[in-house]
Amino acid sequence: MSAALLTPAEMARADALTIAAGTPGILLMERAAAAIVEAIEAAFPDAVRVACLAGPGNNGGDAWAAAAILQRRGRAVAVFRLQPPEKLSGDAAIAAQAFGNEGAPLAAFRPEAFDLVVDGLFGAGLSRALEGEVAGMVDRLNADPVPVLSIDLPSGISGLTGERLGMAVTATATVTFFRAKPGHWLEPGRSHCGSVTVADIGIAPVVLDAIGPRTFANEPALWRDQLRTPADAGHKYDRGHAVVVSGGAAQTGAARLAATAALRGGAGLVTVLSPSSAVLVNATHLTAVMLKRCDDRATLTELLGDRRLNALVLGPGFGVGAQARDYAEAVLASEARLVLDADGITSFAEDPAALFALAAQAADRRTKGEAAMVLTPHAGEFKRLFPDLAAADAMAKPETARQAAARARSIVLLKGRDTVIAAPDGRAAINTTGTPWLATAGSGDVLSGLVAAALAQGAATFEAACAAVWMHGKAAEMFGPGLIAEDLPAMLPKVFARLAAG
Repeated sequence: MSAALLTPAEMARADALTIAAGTPGILLMERAAAAIVEAIEAAFPDAVRVACLAGPGNNGGDAWAAAAILQRRGRAVAVFRLQPPEKLSGDAAIAAQAFGNEGAPLAAFRPEAFDLVVDGLFGAGLSRALEGEVAGMVDRLNADPVPVLSIDLPSGISGLTGERLGMAVTATATVTFFRAKPGHWLEPGRSHCGSVTVADIGIAPVVLDAIGPRTFANEPALWRDQLRTPADAGHKYDRGHAVVVSGGAAQTGAARLAATAALRGGAGLVTVLSPSSAVLVNATHLTAVMLKRCDDRATLTELLGDRRLNALVLGPGFGVGAQARDYAEAVLASEARLVLDADGITSFAEDPAALFALAAQAADRRTKGEAAMVLTPHAGEFKRLFPDLAAADAMAKPETARQAAARARSIVLLKGRDTVIAAPDGRAAINTTGTPWLATAGSGDVLSGLVAAALAQGAATFEAACAAVWMHGKAAEMFGPGLIAEDLPAMLPKVFARLAAG
């Protein structure tokens, strides 16, 4: 479970289990402080004047303990605290007493006087908005160019939801412990964290067995064993046959983007199903991707009688209406798995329950009830299928996606800067790759093709969606600025090489 993300409550339990097993809490705090100092020496070696902002809890205790180590190593350290040491309790009181002086009130802090600020005011468990003196100080700190290293999470960010609780520190770097939290990867917390380091402080991974986390960082450890590597003696049919359904003559580009991505993504064969009106347009642009005519549900059903056609993308550029609903029903009645995107999703806006019933029937026919459909909505499309969940502002994005996946009996890939992939069984993954350049026309079509490629090769539905999202984001990172959707498939060989290299 190296990719597990822990909620604040789960992290508190990991600490408690470790302490109950014989590791003193003050030792965990000292190890956390040592990790903080190590990060400072690596990233800010020239920062001589260091301010440590200490809150009233264990996050503040980490700051006091780090200040003591920095002072011993020759840095000019000042602690600014919300409470004097005599009002602290537990391990935080021990750490504050060990520093050697009682520090200064937070009101005395002036960010411009320092080369580095260590933010230890509040950690991941904060549940109320910053206000008053603290909010004013955070505002001044954010306005100053001094770099900030936050302990656990930037003060003012919820570790559970990533939301800003009123005001929040914008950090240059963040050091957290044992496992990251959802708030490190969910926006806007993700944008507040800067670079994130997860430090080992001696908590044994076995505690995760007792905790049973359900949220994960979308990293290769989560799905790598599901990806298929071509065998020396294999052939293209071993790697599945993905299908993308095209729209009319004026709306063919989205389907071709998805098809190209599916081929680059590893599917052995890819076919575009085109209405008669668009066959010549598609034929002009397709080479390795095959092309077949398909004008109605009967033809689609006949084609899907070939069970080698095992993954289908429906929606990009297809058009909204009854034909999209008919095609979705035909796919979900077959042995193929369906990636439903864009117009395919919107076509069910008036009757989402009908789509969910089809997906449930398809899942019931599969081994262990595995999801037969992947929904890939952006926020607006999500609202069309799940208006009540979209309106639940207090719910964290992973929980929103979980509830949607359970209702739809499908994998829900809720797109955004912090894309979340959720399964009906409660698993959820928050993606860790990508750049702002992905916000460009057609990038979602490429993503749908990548999901289909992983499905065609036999990956489990949840893992296929997770792998596709990660590779999609990594391709964008490797291309860099100026990205357009057409650039993404060409970057996939480099992504696969990166994965092969570990």
